Amino acid sequence: MSLRLSILSVVSRLAVKPFLTYAKNPEANHHMLEAGARRWFRAPPHTLCRDATVGRGGLWIAARPGSHPVRPGKLVIYVHGGGFIAGSPETHAAMCARISWLTGVEVFAPRYRVAPADPFPAAVKDIRAAWDGVLEKGYAPKDIVLAGDSAGGNLVLGLLADLCAEGQVPAGVALLSPVVDFTFAGASVRDNERAEAMLPARRRGDVIGWYLRDTDPRDPHVSPLFAHFDCPPPALFQVAENEILRDDAFRMADVLRAAGGDVTVQTWPNAPHVFQIFDGWVPESRDALEGVAAFVRRVLP
Repeated sequence: MSLRLSILSVVSRLAVKPFLTYAKNPEANHHMLEAGARRWFRAPPHTLCRDATVGRGGLWIAARPGSHPVRPGKLVIYVHGGGFIAGSPETHAAMCARISWLTGVEVFAPRYRVAPADPFPAAVKDIRAAWDGVLEKGYAPKDIVLAGDSAGGNLVLGLLADLCAEGQVPAGVALLSPVVDFTFAGASVRDNERAEAMLPARRRGDVIGWYLRDTDPRDPHVSPLFAHFDCPPPALFQVAENEILRDDAFRMADVLRAAGGDVTVQTWPNAPHVFQIFDGWVPESRDALEGVAAFVRRVLP
C-alpha cells in the first residue's frame, strides 16, 4: 500500500466518515461531494465535456479533437454514485475522463434524480431513459459498456437485468463497490464496520428511508442481488477488502457467474470506498482505472 493511500485512508476515517455519520441533512452530503470534486478531482489535460440532451441530460466526456482520438461507435455509459442522495456527472467527470483517455472510448455520464426529493424509482427510470436515448443516437448494445460506482453500480445492475430479459445485452459491465442488497445481509456490513474508512454502517437505515420509503428492499430494481440475469455479459467488480460493501461485490459476482457470466473481481486492501475517484493523487487509483480500461478494451475489441 502506498503512503498516499495510507494518508487518504486516515483522512477519510478521521474527517469524511464522521461527517457522513452525523450529517443531519442529505443536502450536506451533496454539497460536500460537489465541493470536493471541484477542489480535488483532476481531469486529464485537453478534456472536453459537452452537455448532453439524452434522457435527463448529462455529459459527453472525451479528449478534445486532435489530442487523443476516440473510437467511433463505441461508448462507456458511466453512472455516478453518491448514496442515492448526492453526486452528479460533474463530480465524476475527472474519473470518466481518465477512463476515456485510457480506453480511447467516449464516456456518457447521465444525470439522474436523487433522493429524498425524488425517491425510488425516479433514478431507475432516468437511467433507463439514458440507455434508450443512447440507442436512439445509433449506438448498438454490443458496442456499449455499462459502468458505475456505489449507487450508480446499483442502477447499472438493475438496468442490466432488464436488458438481459429484453435481449439488449451490452458488451460488458464494470462495477466499483456497487450497492446490491438493501437488506444489508452481507457479513461485511457488520465485520467491516470499524475497518471501513468512509461509509458509516449506522446510516443505512436513513438511506433506506430517503431512497426506498415504503418499497420492499428485496425488489430486484432496488436490490439487484435478487434479480434474474439471463445470459449476462462479462463483468468486472472492484472493491476494497475493508469496505462494508465488500460482500455485496462478491455475492453479486456469484449471482452473475451462476447465470453463465464471465466475472472478474479485483480487490484492494485498506482503501476507502470508491478510491478510484482519487486518480491523480493515489497510485492505486490509477492502477484500478487501468484495470477498468483493460476490461473495456477486452469487451470492446
